[in-house]
Amino acid sequence: MKKVLLIVMMGATFITYAQKKANGTIYVDHPAITVVEGMIKAFVNGDENKVAGYLADDFKSFDGSNKDDKGSDKASFLRSVKNWKDNIDYLSIKRSAGAYPDALEYTDDSQKDVVWVQTWEDVKGVHKTTGVKIDMPMHRLFVVNKDNKIKSIMTYSDAGIGNEVRDSYSVRKNGTIYNHHDYINKVRVMVHAFENKDYDKAYSFYDKKASFRNSNMAPDEKSLTLDQMKEMDKKMMQQFDVTSMDVRGYPDYLNYELGDAKVVQSWWNCNMTRKSDNKKIVMPILFIDTFNDEGMITNEIAYYSDKILEKEIEY
Repeated sequence: MKKVLLIVMMGATFITYAQKKANGTIYVDHPAITVVEGMIKAFVNGDENKVAGYLADDFKSFDGSNKDDKGSDKASFLRSVKNWKDNIDYLSIKRSAGAYPDALEYTDDSQKDVVWVQTWEDVKGVHKTTGVKIDMPMHRLFVVNKDNKIKSIMTYSDAGIGNEVRDSYSVRKNGTIYNHHDYINKVRVMVHAFENKDYDKAYSFYDKKASFRNSNMAPDEKSLTLDQMKEMDKKMMQQFDVTSMDVRGYPDYLNYELGDAKVVQSWWNCNMTRKSDNKKIVMPILFIDTFNDEGMITNEIAYYSDKILEKEIEY
């Protein structure tokens, strides 16, 4: 039995080692990396002539996210240098945090005259005309020939940003705004129910799984549940007496085409008396309420300054 076990263990060890086969060497420092990073710097600076000096005559660039891409030639790539310079403010292409380029020299004959360089970068900038912000990771594979010229680039990046830039050149309607609608009516009834301390009626307009946020919460802070919001309101009412909720301007109901979102925006002056010292406080507040298809509020964001609640206002 021991002999059988030993044979099995030796066989497993052999299989483990047999699965490994070297196919070249990876370098963290290499002349090919210097060439690639030199070209990137020239690209960011918008220097077409300098970029051209880094590229082979038969250069091709490919979109790695498009399997049907046939590639673009050197002249096309150089035009893109000018295009980025003319259209992008604050352009930067830098190594992603914790990342660095690798140079790979493969041992197989088909790769003996080239070096592959792979990079992980962050591309940032702002499109001059549309204001679309560029802030995306980008992975690229460069092939550098024996003359230290870049023979090809394969780029993997977020095409969505380019699509947003192109779409932003056109005027596009994204829904309809109403100044009278049943959802507006519901928000008004809900707010005035709070004003009149009819809390059961006020909360009846919210879906049981509704979520709540306000402008004083940290971005990474978890949204409140309906029960948590009730408790927060209860503590507020222990300290303040709401005497009036007065609408400012008029509410809007926005029925967005994209996503069919149903949103009511309403602006209010919340008139309160602080119970501890009888101080009168007026707090401007904006409610953004999102409705589901059943006409229930599923999400509410309140914009106000809680500093106003601490401020003494003299009349």
